[in-house]
Amino acid sequence: MTNTRFRVLVNLPAGFFAHPFLMPLWNDLEAFADVSQVSCNTCDELRPHLAGIDALLMWSWPKLSSELLHEFPNLRFSGNIDITQGAAKILLSRGIPVSVSRRGFSPAVAEMALLLILECLRRTPTFHAQMWRGEGRWIAKFPDDIDADERQLSGRRVGLIGFGGVGQRLAQLLSPFECDIQIHDPFLPAATSTDFAVRNVSLHELIAHAEILVLCASANSGTRHLLEARHIQSLAPKTILVNVARAALVDSQALLARLQRGDIYAALDVFDDEPLSRDSPFRELPNAYLTPHRAGGIMESVARILSFLIDDLKAWHDQRPRRHALSESMIPTLDA
Repeated sequence: MTNTRFRVLVNLPAGFFAHPFLMPLWNDLEAFADVSQVSCNTCDELRPHLAGIDALLMWSWPKLSSELLHEFPNLRFSGNIDITQGAAKILLSRGIPVSVSRRGFSPAVAEMALLLILECLRRTPTFHAQMWRGEGRWIAKFPDDIDADERQLSGRRVGLIGFGGVGQRLAQLLSPFECDIQIHDPFLPAATSTDFAVRNVSLHELIAHAEILVLCASANSGTRHLLEARHIQSLAPKTILVNVARAALVDSQALLARLQRGDIYAALDVFDDEPLSRDSPFRELPNAYLTPHRAGGIMESVARILSFLIDDLKAWHDQRPRRHALSESMIPTLDA
């Protein structure tokens, strides 16, 4: 591959190109290549911009079909913030290298998971709301007035469903708390669980083990309603369920019914329908802590996912190893 400048098309929502926080990244890319920026939602919109393009950076849409790629044989690299299983297969089958940067969200999502765990254990959102209204519940008789459901994180049994970037970072964040961590991830290489000193167990064993259960897996045909009604019913009283992944991983109606019994807690950042309707019954539950899909969405995450793609683009151009390269073996871990 020559060292001459080449042409890069970036297809992202317009806000990516205007935010001052991201300007250094675009300046860096434009010093390296001839860059065009577009915001196309369909292949028909994108088609006119692909002529002569060597590399494409985008989110996960529109999905590039084999027919479309056949029209533009010059395309030699695809950098994606995220990508579906089908799109990944099409690109790799044509010999086009693919890099995926969605792990750039992992640090922020893992931190949010840790925060939500602590909030459920220590009830800080409830206390804040009470204090805001002038209704703070003070301990009048110690220790009689202490609610035994308010607990510390140290030493708790934690189960992680999915052990990719989010799960691995969360395990690191939990390390000072000396938690007993088990995981469930059928796609995880054995060496990884060994490196993190965690046991990879069946879903049934994980649910029986966990006082705190965190969902951080991909959503695809194999993981839809991974937590079925029977699993949710089998959760021990006082269990805390945290979902920072996808709502589709859980039977939401079964979860709602269990929460309405009042004997478990949940922290939910994702929902079947977003935005969550104003009359959603989840809003009425004092044992449900709700956030509006904010786990990964901070500007540091946005800068990180872009920098991952730009770094891999440069590495591909210079024939160096890419840190975020997608391989055939990774396809089952992607969203459907």
